[in-house]
Order: sequence, then structure tokens, then C-alpha cells
Amino acid sequence: MTHTDELRLMTLVARMYYERGLNQPEIATQLDLSQATISRLLKRAQQEKIVRITVSAPSGIYTDLEEALQKAFRLKAAIVVDCEQEDMDEYTLRNLGAAAAFYVESTIRRNEVVGVSSWSASMLATIEAMRPLPRPLGARVVQLHGGVGNPAAEAHANRLLNRLAALLHGEAKFLPAPGIVGSADAVPILLADQFVQETMTLFDSMTLALVGIGALEPSKFLASSGNIFSEAETHLLCSQGAVGNICLRFYDADGAPVSTPLNDRVLSMSRDQLRRVKRVVGIAGGRRKFEAIRGALRGNWINVLVTDRFMAERLVKEKDA
Repeated sequence: MTHTDELRLMTLVARMYYERGLNQPEIATQLDLSQATISRLLKRAQQEKIVRITVSAPSGIYTDLEEALQKAFRLKAAIVVDCEQEDMDEYTLRNLGAAAAFYVESTIRRNEVVGVSSWSASMLATIEAMRPLPRPLGARVVQLHGGVGNPAAEAHANRLLNRLAALLHGEAKFLPAPGIVGSADAVPILLADQFVQETMTLFDSMTLALVGIGALEPSKFLASSGNIFSEAETHLLCSQGAVGNICLRFYDADGAPVSTPLNDRVLSMSRDQLRRVKRVVGIAGGRRKFEAIRGALRGNWINVLVTDRFMAERLVKEKDA
């Protein structure tokens, strides 16, 4: 067979496969060739540029950005959602929640221990977007930091945890203590409580953590809970280089933990425990969260990121800044 004859046969097979929709066995039967030969010809058709396969992403889909984020920060997965502006708005928040909800619904497995940071607007949006699983998987849903605070906000956080447990047909495990305790001396007393112990013991067996990424200045949702540091304490954190927090554990621009006496008053999952979780999903976006999100990525606090396209573009562009 001459090269021209082979090119002609490659083109015929490619048209039958890609344009007429025939499968390889059908083409092999029609042309009296083996299926192995058809497979070889299709591969050669790509090598000879007879066939050029392109994937056209629909509007609002940012696969290139997701792949760039995964590569830049060695993530298990990155999910980039559409948005209309750099500042957080309801449209962006809703899209973040819907994308995170789909990720959880698609990847959750039997007997997962799922941690949730319940003082988070993005977490609320995620749970509002979720649909009930078709069958029980034996999941346990665990509060990652103390949920006791302002009664109105506390009830809201508890409903959030109960709602997720119901969607997963699982059991909710609350951490019945403040996220930030008034005095470090009170922490051992709280840790001695049976129900606090039962919940915190589950931190070491956690398989999936869903976390918000907080900036140095608390969000309105977190502030309403009362689980925040005072203005003077926030200035102390700032002076030590803090740019963000996950589960009220603060870190600097490189993701290194910021060590101050304030950390001794926090009741939440520790950084070391968090880093042992197989999938830690950070759900955050909006311009004011840039330093916090970048620090979380640099410090490997998370290994899955759900964010908006403006944030993703800036993270990739300023990766080494």
C-alpha cells in the first residue's frame, strides 16, 4: 500500500468514525478489516493531522483555569465558577455553593466522616444547593469548631449541620463549646466534657472536610456568632503577619501558622489534623479573600479549591508573587 493509499484509507475510516458515527467493529465489518487495524488507522489519522480533536468549553466553563490551578498548587481538584464582578455578590455565592454541592454529591463515599466549618456563608450556600442522596451511606457530619455563640447565630449554624446530615442520611455531631474561649484556662475544662470529647475524637478519622476560608477581618456571618477576636487581638494577629484562617486557625501569606497566645483559646480542628484529611475542600471567592486563599494554598491547608474566575485568574498570574 502506497502512502497515498494509506492516507486515503485513514481519511475514509476517520469520516466513518467521526462524521457518520459508526463504531470500530462496524467499520471493520464494512471494510473487511480487523478492529486492530481500524484502531491503528484512527491513531495515525490524528498523527497525520487528518483528524484534529478540540474541546470547546461552553460559556461559563473554565477548564483551562482549573487545570492551571491544579498544576500551580498541586491540588487534587480545582473548580472555577462564573461570576460578574470581583467582589462577592449573591450570584457568585450561589454559583460557589452549587459547584461545591455537586462536588460533594459526586464524590462522597460510604461511611465518610464529613467535617463542616459552620460559621461560613459559602458553606450555607453549598448546603442550600445540595440534593438528598438517593440512599444512605452511613455518613457522620462533624462540626469542625465550637458552635456555641450568639443564640440566634448558633441556632442557624446548628440548622446548617442538621440539614447536611439529613441530606446525607447521616448523623450530626456537634461541638458544644465556643469556637473562641474567653480564657485559655477554661479550655481544659471544656475538653473534659464527654460530648466535646466524642466530637473531637472524630477529627482523627475524618475523610472529607468542607471549610470556608476566612480573611483576617471576620465576615458578617462569623461576627454575628460572637466567635471572633477583639479589635486589639486582631491587630496582634496582623502584626504577626496573619492574612487568613481556616477553622479559626490563623496563617501568614506563605500559609505558615501564626503562633500567638490567642491560639490557646481556640476549640477547633488543628492544622495537623486537617492536613491528614484525604480531601479538604476550601470554598471561597471575592476580592477581599485573595491573600487568605493564596495563603491557604501555599500552606497546603486545602487540596481542593472551589472559587470564582477572577480569583482563579489572579491566583495563577501571581502564583510566585
